[in-house]
Amino acid sequence: MDIYNSESSKEKLTLLKDWKFINNSIEKKFTFKNFQEAISFMVRVSFICESKNHHPEWTNVYNKLMIKLSTHDAGGVTDKDFDLAGEIENIKTNG
Repeated sequence: MDIYNSESSKEKLTLLKDWKFINNSIEKKFTFKNFQEAISFMVRVSFICESKNHHPEWTNVYNKLMIKLSTHDAGGVTDKDFDLAGEIENIKTNG
């Protein structure tokens, strides 16, 4: 399993809108119209995470959500994280 660093992740990050490599993880901040939209999005993402047995670190305050992805058992960012980020983007884009 390949572990990405800030340099090796650049190409993959170009495919993910506004995701950034920070502190050995990839992360993105989302803003929604209100709390209900934020929580609804989190629930939809949670089903994908559970099916992949790959769970994010995330925080939610009212209409803001921060998602941080890292493959903890591998010790850093792997293709699993980029794949999950892509699926999260698909939910955000296509509802």
